[in-house]
Formats: sequence, structure tokens, C-alpha cells
Amino acid sequence: MPARPAPAFLTAEWRWLAMLNYEVDPVILKPRVPRGTELDGWQGRTFVSVVGFRFLDTRVRGWAIPFHRNFEEVNLRFYVRRLGDDGWRRGVVFVREIVPRWAIATLARLVYGENYLALPMRHRVDLPRGEASTRGGVEYGWRHGGRWQGLRTEVAGAPRPPGPGSQEEFITEHYWGYAAQRDGGTAEYRVEHPPWPVWRASDCTLDCDVAALYGPEFASSLSGAPASAFVAVGSPVIVHQGVPLEAAA
Repeated sequence: MPARPAPAFLTAEWRWLAMLNYEVDPVILKPRVPRGTELDGWQGRTFVSVVGFRFLDTRVRGWAIPFHRNFEEVNLRFYVRRLGDDGWRRGVVFVREIVPRWAIATLARLVYGENYLALPMRHRVDLPRGEASTRGGVEYGWRHGGRWQGLRTEVAGAPRPPGPGSQEEFITEHYWGYAAQRDGGTAEYRVEHPPWPVWRASDCTLDCDVAALYGPEFASSLSGAPASAFVAVGSPVIVHQGVPLEAAA
């Protein structure tokens, strides 16, 4: 009999997700792949993504924590999958996640074993209103190494649902998270949200000390232009409590 779904741990809205996607040598990622999962790719290519977005109306087990409901996050992630009783579960693994509040970073490290870092952050959202000629963009910034760093995207027109089999679908529609644990095991948690319409970005930049923030192994891959970039509208989400992989259905 399949195990009962883990209870919801966090609810929020994830909005205006700026996604810069870089092709990477899978050899770089293999040491970071959690036990029980394998790298997931798109058309034979392996990607990492720098993703900036807004957390809104955040609640932990239904409780809103004062001064911690609305904030930015920027993360570097890659893509894995594992075969469960219900078929392939496509998920993400985070290399590092940046948030502006120490308490948020501490809670995430304790609950999920994720590699969170608290830094001063800022954002700017100025998206088109649907007209084809209208342009806009999204920016997310963080202060690290004594200076402001960040990512920026520019888009135009109206967002559209990702096409079946498209790179946009691959990047946005991973509904599981996996985190390696200190004891060598793996935690798995489910993330619920509907498919997101996306804008394709025509121009984007990443200004970041990659080696200092993410590790020197990523410096070459993230130093040039991304293979693709887009902005997802986002939606309400439910993040379920993590469970050891051995206990997951």
C-alpha cells in the first residue's frame, strides 16, 4: 500500500520567477546528485538554472510569521529524477539558496537540510501588460563580497503556456525536491502548483561572483550567455514536509 502523502509544511505564492538556464557538463553535477536519484536532462543536455523570485504570503503550518511573509529568493539548481511507485518523479536539487532573512535560512537548513544563505536582497518587477509592443523586465539582487550582484531579464508581450516537450516545460514542471542529508541519505518533498505561463526573455544578464558564491566548478558554465532565459508568472504553491527517501512512496 502506498505511503500516505506527507503533510503540507509551507504555503505561499511564488511569483515572477526569472530563470536563467545554462548548459553544464554533467560530470560537474554528479558528486552533488542525492542518493537514490539520477540526473535529468532535456534532449540529451544537462542544465543548471539561476532562479530569482518572490515569496508572498508565506505561512509555515498555516501560521504567518511577522516580517517574514514576503521576501526574495535566488537559487542555483539542477534537475534530477527517480523512479517511484507512481512513475518518474522529476525534481530539483539546490546548490545554494539566498534569502534576506536569517530566520528563514536557519529554518530551511534545519527542516530540509538545504544550503541556505542569508544576504541583503532587493528586486524590481516591471512586466508587460499584454500588448505585443510593451516591454518590461524583472531584476533580483543580493549583496555579497562587499558589492551588489544580481540577475536581470527583459521580456515583451504576453506570457504563454509552455509547449509539450519544450525547454520551458522541462525547467518549470519539476514537482519534487531532493536534498542530500548529513547521514548520507536523501530527503524528498513534494511541491504542488499548476503549470505556469512564461515569457521568453530577449535579453538577460547575470552579474555574480560565481566561484565565491557557488563554487569554482561552476565559474566557466555561468560566465557566458545562458542557453535560454524566461520569466514564469508563478502561482500559489504548497511545499510538503520532507521524508527520507526510503519512506517515500
